[in-house]
Amino acid sequence: MPIALLALAIGAFGIGTTEFVMMGVLPEIARDLGVSIPAAGNFITAYALGVVVGAPLLTAVAVRLSRKTMLLSMMGVFTISNALFAFAPSLEAGMAFRFLAGLPHGAFFGAGAVVAATLAGPKRRAKAVSMMFLGLTLANVIGVPAGTLLGQQVGWRATFGVVALIGVVALAAIAKLVPYQRPTSNTSLRGELSAFRKPQVWFALAIVTFGLGGGFASLSYVAPVLTDVSGYDGTSVTLLLSLAGLGMTVGNVLGGRLADRFPLPGLYGALTALAVLLLTFTVTANSKIGAAVTLFLVGMASFMVGPMMQARIMEKAGGAKSMVSAAVQSAFNIANSIGAYLGGLAIAGGFGLVSPNVVGAMLAVVGITLTVASSLFDRRRTPAPAPTVEDDEPDIALVRVSRPEPVAA
Repeated sequence: MPIALLALAIGAFGIGTTEFVMMGVLPEIARDLGVSIPAAGNFITAYALGVVVGAPLLTAVAVRLSRKTMLLSMMGVFTISNALFAFAPSLEAGMAFRFLAGLPHGAFFGAGAVVAATLAGPKRRAKAVSMMFLGLTLANVIGVPAGTLLGQQVGWRATFGVVALIGVVALAAIAKLVPYQRPTSNTSLRGELSAFRKPQVWFALAIVTFGLGGGFASLSYVAPVLTDVSGYDGTSVTLLLSLAGLGMTVGNVLGGRLADRFPLPGLYGALTALAVLLLTFTVTANSKIGAAVTLFLVGMASFMVGPMMQARIMEKAGGAKSMVSAAVQSAFNIANSIGAYLGGLAIAGGFGLVSPNVVGAMLAVVGITLTVASSLFDRRRTPAPAPTVEDDEPDIALVRVSRPEPVAA
C-alpha cells in the first residue's frame, strides 16, 4: 500500500477523535461552561450539522483545486476550529466552533477516498480506502478513551488542544507524503453534479443511510444497556466501548478486502450479519460475556459496510468521484441521526433499553432490500453480450486486401 495512506489515516484519526470524544467529556464541558448536559449535547448536533452542510458545499467550492490542496485546506480548517473550540468562552461560541470543525469532515474523506483509490489502482481500491478509514476506527479504540481520560484528569480543553496538535501532524504528513495530482481539465461543478443523475449513486447513498443507521440505532444507546441490563458498572463502559471500536477496526479492514474480491456478496453478508446480530443482542444483553461479544460483532458488521459503499459509489459515479465521495459522509451522519432518533423513540415508547436493537435490525433489512433493488437495476441496465461467430474457419473477408493482377508486357 502507498505510504501516502499513512498521512490520510492520521487525518482520519484526528477527525474521528474530535467527533466521538465529545460523548466522553460532556459532563466536564457542561460543568465548566455552566450549562446542563443536554445543552452541552448540542455540540454533537452542531458538529453533525457541519458535516452534512460542509461535505457538498466545500467540495463544490474547491472542485477545481488539486486533491492535495483540498486535503491540506480541509485539515487546516479542522486544526484551527478545534484550537478555537479549546478556548471557547461560552456555549454559543462553542457551538459555532463545533459547526466549523464539522465542515471539513466530509470533504476531507471525499477527497481522501479518491486519492487512496487512485494511488492503489482498481484492483486494490476498496482496500486502500479502508486503510484511510482505519484511522477513523482506531480513534474509537485509542483516541476516544485517551481523550476522555485526559478530559477527566486535566480538563476538556486539553483534550481538544491535543486534537488540534494531531491536526498539525496530519498537515505535515499530507504535505510530505501525498503526491500532487493535477486536476483534470474537464473537472467542473456541473460534471461532479452530473453523477447524481445516476440512480445507482442514490441507491448507494440510501444503503449507507439505512444500513449503517441500523448499527447506530444500537450503538447510540449501548452505554445504558451495558449498565442497566448487562450489569456492568460505569467504569467498565469506556473499556467496552473500546471493544466496540476494535470491532469497527476489524470490520473496516475486512470490508475493504471483501469489497475488492466479492463486492456484492460481501455487502449482502455484512448487512445480513448486522440484522441477525442486532436481534441477537436483545437476548445476549442480559449476559455480561454475551453483551461484550455481541457488541464487538455489531461494531465489526456495521463498519464492514463503510469501505464497501465508498468503493461502490466511486465506481458508479464514473469520472465524477469527488462530490459523491463527500456525499457518503453526509449519508453517514444522517444514518447516525436517524438511527439515534428512531432508537430513542422506541425507548420513549416504553419498549425497553434493548428495543433500539430491533429498530436497528429493521433498518438493516431496509438496507438489504435496497441492495437487492440496486442489483436488479444493474442487471436490467447491463446489455446482452453480442453473439459470437462459431464458424470453423475465421471470417477474414473484411481484412483481406485484394491485389491487382500483373499486367502482361
